[in-house]
Amino acid sequence: MSDDLTRNQTFDTPEGYSILPWHRGFGRQIGPLFEKRDETGLTRAFRVEEYHTNGMMNAHGGMMMTFADMA
Repeated sequence: MSDDLTRNQTFDTPEGYSILPWHRGFGRQIGPLFEKRDETGLTRAFRVEEYHTNGMMNAHGGMMMTFADMA
């Protein structure tokens, strides 16, 4: 899992997105997660980091299901 995230950490935020403000709990452990709101609606995203991967270095299915549950 990732280290605890703090408000002072910086991330490569995708253009047009902002970091979801989860500073406690499980969302903090798997993040950062990103969000974009525009005229078409709401989009959430995350960048697959090493701690999101399985033994084959692909996005872990558990992470994908967790993200789907939170999105």
